[in-house]
Amino acid sequence: MTGATGYIGRLLAQKLAEQGHTIHALCRSTSQTQDLQHPNIHFFEGDLLKPESLDKAMASCEQAYHLAAFAKVFTKRPELHDEINVEGTLNVLAAAKKAGVQRTVFTSTGGVFGFSSPGNPVNEDTPRNIDFFNHYERTKTEAEEKIRELAAQGQDIVIVNPTRVYGPGLLSESNAATRLMQLYYKGKWKMSPGDGTKLGNYVFVNDVVDGHMLAMEKGRSGERYIIGGINASYKELFDTLGKYAPKKLKLINAPVWLMLTVANFELAKAKLFGMKPLITPKYAQKYTYHWGLSSVKAEKELGYKITSLDDGIRQTIEWLAALEKDEAQTAKA
Repeated sequence: MTGATGYIGRLLAQKLAEQGHTIHALCRSTSQTQDLQHPNIHFFEGDLLKPESLDKAMASCEQAYHLAAFAKVFTKRPELHDEINVEGTLNVLAAAKKAGVQRTVFTSTGGVFGFSSPGNPVNEDTPRNIDFFNHYERTKTEAEEKIRELAAQGQDIVIVNPTRVYGPGLLSESNAATRLMQLYYKGKWKMSPGDGTKLGNYVFVNDVVDGHMLAMEKGRSGERYIIGGINASYKELFDTLGKYAPKKLKLINAPVWLMLTVANFELAKAKLFGMKPLITPKYAQKYTYHWGLSSVKAEKELGYKITSLDDGIRQTIEWLAALEKDEAQTAKA
């Protein structure tokens, strides 16, 4: 497994290990693994761009999960997206083939799909109807194209496309939705993007973990499956957060034109001083569209099940409350 120290990967590795599977987890450094300890998880230091390290980690494996990716929206070296997300993926698949791995599940993203209209969510067969907003989406699409070519040649590879993932787990850059919920829980979130009506698809992280395992068990090679959740507007998202957070916040709608103005300023600052922008202009443009997605294919073919937004947010808020309590006790100690 690659990406075992990431948000989704560590939960997947833990669940597989608890079920009795032996996990070979590739990591850049074992210093990242202290909180992911299990007798069935064995760590191998390596790099997606060093095939020899992949061969060593893949030896004797029957299945492979490739979750590692370069997901940053902004970087001074955009070629890293191509190197890690495309070249690195091909290296993993070459190592899997060499080791005789029976099946590989590749983690893509719901970001490869285009925008939707209300009541008409996008599915796996809907052609993308807009240009890419960042290098992450572009390179994940290119990796999917390479995977379909390999699958057509006989290698068993299944693609999963998680949407906006949230829920308990590592609060990293790839867990933006939960970090937003944490800010709301703490009373620090002040705005709703655009007019608050635009749809996004929000999926509880436990569902994503189950979706990976179902894809390994039941998916069809060369196919992709949207591992998604509930299509909800920002208003619906924040209203649900307000039900379970300590206080329902009154939010200000941030017009897209204002977000674009801020984004252009942030981008100029990044170019001048090398500072990471809070938002980029192309990313701000995403807030003018609906991004509804359908997981019907995964439900029918894999037996995938979706947690309601209400239940998922309730569990997330309960976890954030427990996390805050633990942090307060640690600070006192």
